[in-house]
Amino acid sequence: MAGPVARLLPDGERLHLQHGPIDLVIGADGVAGARALAFQAAVARFETVLTELVAELPLLRRAVGERPSGVIAQRMVAATLPHGDRVFVTPMAAVAGAVAEEILAALCAATPLERAYVNNGGDIALHLTPGARFAIAVAGPEGQDFGRVDLAHADPVRGIATSGQRGRSLSLGIADGVTVLAATAAVADAAATLIANEIDLPDHPAIRRLPACEVQADSDLGERLVVRHVGPLSFEEVGQALRRGENVARQMHEAGQIHAAALFLRGQVITVGHGNLGLVAAERERQRA
Repeated sequence: MAGPVARLLPDGERLHLQHGPIDLVIGADGVAGARALAFQAAVARFETVLTELVAELPLLRRAVGERPSGVIAQRMVAATLPHGDRVFVTPMAAVAGAVAEEILAALCAATPLERAYVNNGGDIALHLTPGARFAIAVAGPEGQDFGRVDLAHADPVRGIATSGQRGRSLSLGIADGVTVLAATAAVADAAATLIANEIDLPDHPAIRRLPACEVQADSDLGERLVVRHVGPLSFEEVGQALRRGENVARQMHEAGQIHAAALFLRGQVITVGHGNLGLVAAERERQRA
């Protein structure tokens, strides 16, 4: 495998880092010269990220419980451990968010920044100071418009994550997408993954599934059945599937694990929580009705 690659994007204001499956887009704003210092720190920290994760993969692909040694792996375990007594989950459910958090920490440690973000394939870690904002359009795997997120420093959210059946990772459910706002990117990543897994219609004949290991030999899901195709569903069936995910999202919200979530399937939307994301998605649903 080729080593880490770093390059400035054409606008000169964003950094692209890539190594194996990790693909980051990074932005940083501050006083003159701060961006360059932050980007240098990100490149330096990124050099060993994949190596560190690979060294602990056997543990990270097992059900959450054992404490790893690496700092990124520890973030992954901390984000998934609260869910381990309810469902099968491995630390890998939070890997994208945890990597984003670690690179963001390197940015912020290098120099004072007004605003910074690390976007790891749609799982985003944020740094905001008073007066700073972060706005993003949330899109589905086929370009669907899932709404907008607009966050300010006062909002208790520093992580955004989206998961679904047609995303980068395998899913046990049929969601077009689940977007979660949480205190950290790793927590949002794990929550979005697990909520998306619950949006399902077990044994429905229009849903084709395969063992995860047949789709991806080294999947942490083993022989668990992952969704590969979803055929026609009635309006009522879509609502039924969404409500399964809603129940889990509400449990997480009531436990203080997430700030808000929006669940998407076949044009229907259910929101949980009172964050910006929920308000935008709810307004879009009212307009659709």
